[in-house]
Amino acid sequence: MRFLFAAILALCVVPIAGAQTADQTIDRCRIRPGAQCLSANLRGAALAKTDLTRADLSRSDLSGADLSEARLDRAKLERVDFQRANLTQASLERARVRQANLSGATLVRANLSAADLQGANLSEADLSDAVLSGASLRYARMGSAKLRGANLERADLTGADLRGADLQGADLRGVRFEKANLQGADLTGARLEGATFRSATVQTCTGCPKPSAQ
Repeated sequence: MRFLFAAILALCVVPIAGAQTADQTIDRCRIRPGAQCLSANLRGAALAKTDLTRADLSRSDLSGADLSEARLDRAKLERVDFQRANLTQASLERARVRQANLSGATLVRANLSAADLQGANLSEADLSDAVLSGASLRYARMGSAKLRGANLERADLTGADLRGADLQGADLRGVRFEKANLQGADLTGARLEGATFRSATVQTCTGCPKPSAQ
């Protein structure tokens, strides 16, 4: 009988494969909604599907981290290093992502509607089919970024660097491209109703309105 009881007890304490605890702690950062984790080292962390709504991760290192399908709505992500991070289908609605480094990051089908990405580095990032409607991308660096099929309706790209960016089939209605650099960008098939290109650099841009038509 004692042996049977011991066997049952052993089965009870064995963790279920694939199960996750409610919260996990990495570099003294407790991963949960509203977390306060300034300058945390979360490089390469496995954070898929985690809920970090309204968290403050400013100046943290999340390079190479897996944040696919994570919730980062209204989070403070200023100056965060997201280089080569996976943010596929992540939600960053109304997040503050100013001057963050997202170069080479994957944001396919991510939701960044109304997010503040002013001065962020999105060079060579993959934002295919992402939602950036109403987002602020003022003076963002987006050279060679992939934005095919992305929704940028009413986004502000004033002064943004979009050299060589792929915007084919994107929704660019009402977008502000004032003083933006679109050299070598491809806007083939994009919706441009109401978009403004005042003082933008559009030489060698495919699909951009001619300077005389701006």
